Amino acid sequence: MSLTAGIVGLPNVGKSTLFNAITKKNILAANYPFATIDPNVGVVVVPDERLNFLNDLYTPKSLVPTTFEFTDIAGLVKGASNGEGLGNKFLSHIREVDAICEVVRCFENEDIIHVENDINPIRDIEVIEIELILSDLEIVDNRFNKIGKKAALSKDKEIQKEAHILTKLKNALEKNIPIRRIELTDDEKLYIKSFNLLTSKPIIYVANVSEDDLLSGGNKYLENVLEYAKKDNAEVVSICAKIESDLSNMESNDKKTFLSELGINESGIDKLIKASYKLLGLKTFFTAGEDECRAWTFKTGMKAPECAGIIHSDFEKGFIKAEVMSYSDLEKYGNDKMVKEAGKLRLEGKDYIMQDGDICYFRFNV
Repeated sequence: MSLTAGIVGLPNVGKSTLFNAITKKNILAANYPFATIDPNVGVVVVPDERLNFLNDLYTPKSLVPTTFEFTDIAGLVKGASNGEGLGNKFLSHIREVDAICEVVRCFENEDIIHVENDINPIRDIEVIEIELILSDLEIVDNRFNKIGKKAALSKDKEIQKEAHILTKLKNALEKNIPIRRIELTDDEKLYIKSFNLLTSKPIIYVANVSEDDLLSGGNKYLENVLEYAKKDNAEVVSICAKIESDLSNMESNDKKTFLSELGINESGIDKLIKASYKLLGLKTFFTAGEDECRAWTFKTGMKAPECAGIIHSDFEKGFIKAEVMSYSDLEKYGNDKMVKEAGKLRLEGKDYIMQDGDICYFRFNV
């Protein structure tokens, strides 16, 4: 699946440091705005303990995890929607991603300057939110100006429908309400999909805290972000970019030891990857055998033939049946044979909706 989460934030909030840690790439992380002007895309492995179990069971020749893309987008500033700080270019990059991970500075450090000269995460969130709203409002206004008069005079139901939706969006945006906070029907969501509005994208807030605050459970800034995120029914992932940077240079066993010594069960990056995966409605199915054990990403609600097509288009075209067992059944019974003897191996047809953790063998004919 080619879905991407964009990492956004004001300059010097720890955005590029976090991205460096995520992808282990040496993106320029400088102490001034616009250190990264072009977006940087990094592919990361989605952590999944189930793949380790399959590896131990089948001892395959190859083990292939599923992956996810993050895009690092240069820091926004106030006035971006009017072109400040190359803002229009940055906004166009945000428009290309499917979800937003907004990094918010929740730490104090006199050595790292803040573009607004003090620490105020809610103000920072609102600065970005207003710029995205203004950009969306421009798009909605332009479209409304093209069809508004025509809709008032025309009896064309489609034009009237679009004018109604645009009015709904325009009223919200003019009140500084992002599109994701207003109620839209499924038809309305489908109708505005082509507009690719920035504030309609799902969002995660990434609170970048100091090491001490991460270990102690947070600070006043984090509490403010948690409260604000309720408006969007959004998840907040608390991370320390400095710790993640240190972890990125360690081997797997050393990471586990380091996290254990800190009293942390899971790295912030792993939490962020899983949260982003969930935000986009992504799930995982597996193919497993002695040659290869592999995780595959699919979108919630996809049917068996569509998932077969993720592996190869011929699998979808010639789909016959899918042999399916759930990961939980395989873990419970221990091997394929025992799953089959327990009557838990199923043959599913074209209408079967795939479930997270399904282990599949697709029958096809082309």
